[in-house]
Amino acid sequence: MRYIKACTEKLEAFLALGGIRKDILLLVLSGAALIVSLFDLLALPFDAAWVAILLCGVPIVLEALIGLVTAFDIKADVLVSMALIASVCIGEDFAAGEVAFIMQLGALLEDLTVARARAGIEKLVHLTPQTARVCTNGKERIVPAEEVRVGDLLRVLPGETVPVDGVITEGQTSINQAVMTGESLPVDKSTGDEVSSGTVNQFGAFTMRATKVGADSSIQRMIRLVQSADAGKAKIVGIADRWATWIVIIALSAAALTWAISGELIRAVTILVVFCPCSLVLATPTAIMAAIGNATKHGFLVREGDALERLSGVSVITFDKTGTLTHGTPQVTAVVPFSDCPRDTLYRLAAAAEQYSEHPLGKAIVRCFRQETDGDLPPAADFHMRPGKGVSAAADGKTVLAGNEKLLTEHDVSLPKNEIAAQAHNAGSTVIYVAADGEALGCLVLADTIRAESAQMIRALTRLGITPVLLTGDNGNAARAISSALQIENVRANCLPEDKLTQIGVYQADGKQVCMVGDGINDAPALKKADVGIAMGGVGSDIAVDAADIALVDDEVKELPHLFALSKRMITTIKINLTFSMALNFIAIVLAITGMLGPVVGALVHNAGSVLVIVHSALLLRWRKRSGASS
Repeated sequence: MRYIKACTEKLEAFLALGGIRKDILLLVLSGAALIVSLFDLLALPFDAAWVAILLCGVPIVLEALIGLVTAFDIKADVLVSMALIASVCIGEDFAAGEVAFIMQLGALLEDLTVARARAGIEKLVHLTPQTARVCTNGKERIVPAEEVRVGDLLRVLPGETVPVDGVITEGQTSINQAVMTGESLPVDKSTGDEVSSGTVNQFGAFTMRATKVGADSSIQRMIRLVQSADAGKAKIVGIADRWATWIVIIALSAAALTWAISGELIRAVTILVVFCPCSLVLATPTAIMAAIGNATKHGFLVREGDALERLSGVSVITFDKTGTLTHGTPQVTAVVPFSDCPRDTLYRLAAAAEQYSEHPLGKAIVRCFRQETDGDLPPAADFHMRPGKGVSAAADGKTVLAGNEKLLTEHDVSLPKNEIAAQAHNAGSTVIYVAADGEALGCLVLADTIRAESAQMIRALTRLGITPVLLTGDNGNAARAISSALQIENVRANCLPEDKLTQIGVYQADGKQVCMVGDGINDAPALKKADVGIAMGGVGSDIAVDAADIALVDDEVKELPHLFALSKRMITTIKINLTFSMALNFIAIVLAITGMLGPVVGALVHNAGSVLVIVHSALLLRWRKRSGASS
């Protein structure tokens, strides 16, 4: 038994030697040999078809033998092996070589489909930075990128690839982030901005401090997603193998009965040849990999092979709000003066007071002011943070307060009633009141703004028969405001992670398949619980991405309807492939039983079906729903 195990391990190592170049070489040699055999071009002491049998057929027989010996596993290659051996036994060497050749051709076409499907994301592997400029004691030295450590200072020159994730400490530049986000235009970066590994520095040189290196960097995370994309995990992929036992029994029975009744062994062998489940074996994985390739072009990294199969049956899609349907960062949506204070003055004083704040809302006010006015802020003095209330500072010769009602009440500043502020509170927005020298000047309304494409995306999903549900940890007012704007009828607010799990479980208990779309760490349990989890790959946390089946790299949620429509199209393609394969098999069997089909022609007809199946699957690579559901 030990000897058998050692032999099978060697055989498995041999069979593992694959690749497109090897397939092409085998096909060229085998094809030339078959031509020589068919037209008897050379005076050889043996039939040239044996070259094809040995190069293409022997690996098939060995793999079938390994499965039978090690696990008594009857797969589709068992029947192919029977056809090969039977053809050789009756002297039909050309038929045996032809079966082996076309099986190898099918394998090559599948490899080409897979290679093309993955080409869009495997470029990331080649974009992995090889070196980095590390700054130590004012001197630069070039080291391998894998030697960079967290906290190292790095120098990146124009045209160079950012070696690791980090934060700019000095300099300004523009970064081409297309590899990570799909953005075609460079993004301006300056001190304090984050940069990702694999992106390209366009113009200025800058210094950065490494924050994520090695396997933790953005480019490596994307590579891991690429490597985990595997169509072999799909439950429907193994349909030919799961039916293989019955196929073998039926094939042997049909061949034996035909031989017994007709007395012609060649008819029995022809039945074994045409019964080879070549097209059944190829029908599903080629469709799945082509669909994965299509999804890749639209910004999706499919981590699990059966994710698209499961997605095709989804009837409910649950969304987290922040970072998914919205941008995930607060924006100033309104500047509301209370008296005759000019709007620009109110906005400028608020931003001046907040310019040293570390609070996300304070940073948002400063960021939005600079984006809107592109003006300089007056210096602020005597800055104080008031935890849970706001900030105070001296700016433009005034004592400025910026915060909530508690802060102003604490400083004896009375607030007039304002309808806009009241409506903002009711809508779940945040209101920052601004006062100067003891007088209330106005307020700023901040909210997490809805993505421009979210509403159209929800409508497109609804047209596909999928029910959208909002599951958010935000308060009821904010949840209702978002759901109303997006026309989402099913809403659950104030959700803790376990609440999201429970709600998804309720839908599943009703027999519905659920897809969850989220971006945060708190969404990870729900992403795992759902039948299909989709994580926002750009703004999403590492934990959320790792928990999901699919990552949306560029956060373009407008592509979600395309993904759902693609999954349904993929299932339709698989069904067509399987129906065509079975129909062709049975027609060929009838012709073989009646003697109208010989082994050679039978092999050509049957395996030509395999080629058509692969070509049909490859059409998925460029498929897009014409109705515009994903536009």
